[in-house]
Order: sequence, then C-alpha cells, then structure tokens
Amino acid sequence: MAFTASTPLPFAIVNRHGERLDVAYHPVEGAAAEPGASQVPSAIVVIGHGVTSNKDRPWLVALSEALAAAGIASLRVTFSGNGESEGRYQDATPSKEAGDLVSVIDALQQWGVSRIGYAGHSMGGAVGVLCAAEDSRIRVLVSLAGMFHVEAFMQRQFGHLAPGDLMLDKPGCPWNTALAEDAARLGSLTTQAGRIAVPWLLVHGDADELVPIADADDACRATGARAELVVLPGVDHRFTGATPAMTSAVVTWLHGLAGQPPIE
Repeated sequence: MAFTASTPLPFAIVNRHGERLDVAYHPVEGAAAEPGASQVPSAIVVIGHGVTSNKDRPWLVALSEALAAAGIASLRVTFSGNGESEGRYQDATPSKEAGDLVSVIDALQQWGVSRIGYAGHSMGGAVGVLCAAEDSRIRVLVSLAGMFHVEAFMQRQFGHLAPGDLMLDKPGCPWNTALAEDAARLGSLTTQAGRIAVPWLLVHGDADELVPIADADDACRATGARAELVVLPGVDHRFTGATPAMTSAVVTWLHGLAGQPPIE
C-alpha cells in the first residue's frame, strides 16, 4: 500500500490540564492507512517542536517521512498553547511541555506501544532532556539543535522585550512572565543531562544562529561524554539545505545502536 504522510490516530491525546494536543501519526511505510488495534506499532518516535512553533515545521515532517521509510513509526506533536493545540500560548513553558510529553507517552502506552523514543528541536530538545531525566519510558533521546542553556537563550533572544511583545514577530506568541520565570528556574540542564542513561544523539549545526553549538558541547560534557554529537558544518538552526543530512544522521544512529535499535 502506498505510504501516506500521516494518518489519524484512533483516539485523542489530552494533557493533564484537559487540553487536546494536535498530532500527526506517521505509520511505517506500507502500513495500513487506518490504524486500528491490529496496527498498533511496537515502537514509535515522538517528535516535538521549538519555541513559537508547531508540528508542521518542514524539517520535522521530513524526519517523520525518513523514519517511516526506515521502518520506524513516528508521532509529531504540537505542544499545548501552540498551533492547533488547545491551551494558551502564555502558559507554554518547557516544564509544561514536558508534562504534555508525559501525557503523550501515557496515551501511546495505553494504545499498546511498548517502546518509545523522543526527538525534539530547539526548545523541544530541552523538553526531551527534562522528560528523559525523569521518565524511563523514553528509550532513546534525540536533540535537534537542542536548547541546553534555557535561561541564557531566553534572555539573549527575548530579554529586551516587554511583556506582550511578539516573540520572533510571530502573531499569537507574546513574551510573557510564565516563560521567563520557568526559564530562570531551569537555568541550564546540566543536572538533568547527568541523569540520562539512555542512548542520546545530538545533531547540531555549527552555524546555528539561535542555539549555539556550545549548547550541544556542554550537554555532551554533562553526560560524561556518553551522548553522541553529530556536527553539521555550516548549518543553521533550521537545517536549511541540510535536512537530508539531519534525517540521515538520526536514522543511521537508530539503526546502529549495538545492532539492536531499542526503538525498533
């Protein structure tokens, strides 16, 4: 059967605040178009976006398509308060989004998925670190241009804004107290990174204009060099012109984990 870019889940995913999350499920290439009980994947990679963003960023769609072609199902998620998900943007923080991720994992486990990985871009990378440090159900972790020094990022990019000013000039994305306070509380994710024992891949461009490559270096250092870093020369935060290199790095790494990828 021909591969379809995404197909509906047979259930809604709602976070602990009662807010429905907008998601897109990508079965493995050739799977049935309408997933039912008999089509529950044994493994799935959840994919999260960055600040002011949503599940439909081109590099995240491309990653889902590459995973599907490689025999790995995925679920792109828009965190609450963003895009078409329910909730207020003014409440969207890394900590709340980590809670959203827990709700996604709960729903997938109830569906019957036994192995779950997570890949997050930018602030979605920070969300993955927060969640994987506490939730052993995440079997593998991928950070794509992942944010590590959360407070420093927010101050560098948005500290000059007054509350209510648009972040990155995006309508519906006002700079707000909740995000500033959560970032200040989190600071850097050194402690959380040190708790992560599962395989962890970081893919980062050394020309990233928003999250510097130093974030990835410091994250690897915090794990005692247990994490693996792939540096893409000359590549920016959005993987412009290098999306195939990013997706290839992720797929190759998943297939190469000791010959027995824990997500497959």
